[in-house]
Amino acid sequence: MDLADSQQTKDVVVHPIVLLSVVDHFSRCSKGTNKRVIGTLLGEVSGGEYHVTNSFAVPFEEDARDPNVWFMDHNYHEQMYIMFKKINTKQRVLGWYSTGPKLKPSDLAIHELYRPYCGGQDPVLLLLDVQPRAQTLELPMIAYRSMQEATSNKMFKRSFYHVPSTVGASEPEEVGVEHLLRDIRNASASTLASKVADKLTSLRTLVSKLKEIADYLGLVATGKFPENSQIMYNLQDIFNLLPEDITEDLSGAFAAETNDMMLSIYLASMLRSVVALHNLIDNKLDCKKAEEKEEQEAKDKEKKAAEEAEEKKKKEQEEKDKKDGKDTDKEEEKK
Repeated sequence: MDLADSQQTKDVVVHPIVLLSVVDHFSRCSKGTNKRVIGTLLGEVSGGEYHVTNSFAVPFEEDARDPNVWFMDHNYHEQMYIMFKKINTKQRVLGWYSTGPKLKPSDLAIHELYRPYCGGQDPVLLLLDVQPRAQTLELPMIAYRSMQEATSNKMFKRSFYHVPSTVGASEPEEVGVEHLLRDIRNASASTLASKVADKLTSLRTLVSKLKEIADYLGLVATGKFPENSQIMYNLQDIFNLLPEDITEDLSGAFAAETNDMMLSIYLASMLRSVVALHNLIDNKLDCKKAEEKEEQEAKDKEKKAAEEAEEKKKKEQEEKDKKDGKDTDKEEEKK
């Protein structure tokens, strides 16, 4: 792939099942270690985009002291791909993934190993950080493809370049992800707290993006970065969407609307808390009544058992007395 082909770069759309599979692979094989895991990406090309819809793990080992010494079981990869092909004939090999979390010297060699399996297309490398050490506002996922460039060393003719990547899902996948998030969501957190946390996260993301735009424009202004007309057009469109003049009336309107919305959320949270407390008190009363009922039933059973035992004892005593009386009569008759 040359520089001209790199201009026709396709975006990479990663589906949620792939992210879950990669995390599961890492948790099973390398959790708690510094080792990385790799696997094969499957999917199809649609609408000028790479849709990564599935993946599977591949056995991989590398020397911690020398990253150029590594082993990948490509026979296992071929057998797994044949089995996946029987299930879905539309899926083909799009590339591979790695839990780096950064590029390593052996990645180019592994990338070239995957090239014959991609049907003439340049493979995609999906680099994921499954253990982010800091709270990031972006997905810990970067996609790469390789391009050929002229260098003095003939052994290294290719280098990686970044490809835009996003997370996308079909309608059934969205439903499954919603159910999964519903199960893992913290039930103790109130709606108000979650809303405020979401707003804070959104504001942090906005600030980071604005800072990134300012840094880029500063580098372009100083001549360190070349000017890209497409990026400039996009920034102009963004700025055109802003209000022409932010007056006090407009700021007040925004503040009033936000306050009204937050007041509604606050009242809803209070009502939810009151209903929860009411249900808790009712539950405690029901439990107390149930315990009292069980205690009363236990006492009744004990009393009934005691009466039955006393009655049984009386009957035994009467039978014994009758037997003793009959024996006495027999002795008198004999005399």
